[in-house]
Amino acid sequence: MSNAPLMPKATAVWLVDNTALTFDQIADFTKMHPLEVRAIADGDAAQGIKGMDPISTGQLTREEIEKAERDPNYRLRLQESKVVLPPQPKRKGPRYTPVSRRHERPSAILWLVRNHPELKDAQIMRLVGTTKTTIASVRDRTHWNAQTLTPMDPVTLGLCSQIELDFEVQRAAKEKPLDANYSGATLLPASETTRKDEYEPAGRDEDDLNVDAVFAKLKTIGGKKQDEDEE
Repeated sequence: MSNAPLMPKATAVWLVDNTALTFDQIADFTKMHPLEVRAIADGDAAQGIKGMDPISTGQLTREEIEKAERDPNYRLRLQESKVVLPPQPKRKGPRYTPVSRRHERPSAILWLVRNHPELKDAQIMRLVGTTKTTIASVRDRTHWNAQTLTPMDPVTLGLCSQIELDFEVQRAAKEKPLDANYSGATLLPASETTRKDEYEPAGRDEDDLNVDAVFAKLKTIGGKKQDEDEE
């Protein structure tokens, strides 16, 4: 038995329009927030949704509703379904892709190959529901429509869910071995960047800088240049 009725919002619309139940009672039965039920009553939410009678579907009885109307603290109980469906066995095999989405699979494969090269072919097959031959043709650019293919996110296309994609990416990241020779780029320590070179002179003595000698040399150079011009 499910904890929530079939089509909770449509059931809430019917209960608001046809019963005297409180917002809290309807919210508890439909597993909705009381403010959302209040918005339905005010006409701010669920506009255009046709109410569904839970009595006709066997989810409630008239006696149960009348009992709840007399006692605001009473909580409605969902009736057990008289039809027992056998559990569906889990199907093994490639993912089924609707016919309308099958022509978009090569674009999704191209997106996965470019953005997640760590994914194996078997993982792409599980996500998109394709074959290994198609993946190889897209990867090698030998697909018949390779010239016009545009990478598109398979989640946006509806071929898989974001949870499934994240699960496969995380699995591929765990299985991918780390390169022992590469430890990642690191910053140099402060002792290296602030260290002064040993060959750099600490300072100059006053005797190294003789102003008179510098000017005398300039005059000599200027005189030689003047003599050359006269010649």
